[in-house]
Amino acid sequence: MRKENHHKGWNEIKTNDSWAIFKIMGEFVNGFERMSKIGPCVSVFGSARTKPEDEYYKLAVEVAQNIVENGYGVITGGGPGIMEAGNKGAHLAGGTSVGLNIELPFEQHDNPYIDSDKSLDFDYFFVRKVMFVKYSQGFVVMPGGFGTLDELFEAMTLIQTHKIHSFPIILVGSKFWGGLVDWIKNTLLEEGNISPKDLDLFHVVDTSEEVIVILNAFYKEYDLSPNF
Repeated sequence: MRKENHHKGWNEIKTNDSWAIFKIMGEFVNGFERMSKIGPCVSVFGSARTKPEDEYYKLAVEVAQNIVENGYGVITGGGPGIMEAGNKGAHLAGGTSVGLNIELPFEQHDNPYIDSDKSLDFDYFFVRKVMFVKYSQGFVVMPGGFGTLDELFEAMTLIQTHKIHSFPIILVGSKFWGGLVDWIKNTLLEEGNISPKDLDLFHVVDTSEEVIVILNAFYKEYDLSPNF
């Protein structure tokens, strides 16, 4: 009896999966159409839990302002914390402020600094991640948790495997990122799981000025365009 019910449920899941394709396509179409019009942008990642009084929140605001002042827009995940700080900095500097929002049972809600016509909502993390990777001219990665690490390692993997064009990946906060970078060098590299050249996929900085130097130096040599 239990086995029969189990199979019945599985068949219903397969049917629902087929129809979900149309919702997924809709998110991709809407995302591509709207993101293709925003112009060159840099994505700012970081924890949704960071409070406005935190040093990294304040630094993210400054970083985003400087990004805008140097001719780029800012993309974030649209939520609170560092995401809010990134949109706030872009808003204060009068630049493009994009929010790629995701439906979550906790933490996530739209922040008030996103341009009203540049707020996109997603149900699927993987569709949202494609938008970040395709339309960002750089990733600025502030301290964060699993979601931040997910975006960071996906971008490095896609560049490493030549699935997308290279772009700057900048980790802000050497104190926060130092332990991870040491592990990458002393464990991943030593074990032969990455190549020495893979360490060039990212930079570690502590100031907004360093972020801009890296971005501008890269785009003196390469065109501003979508990454695939």
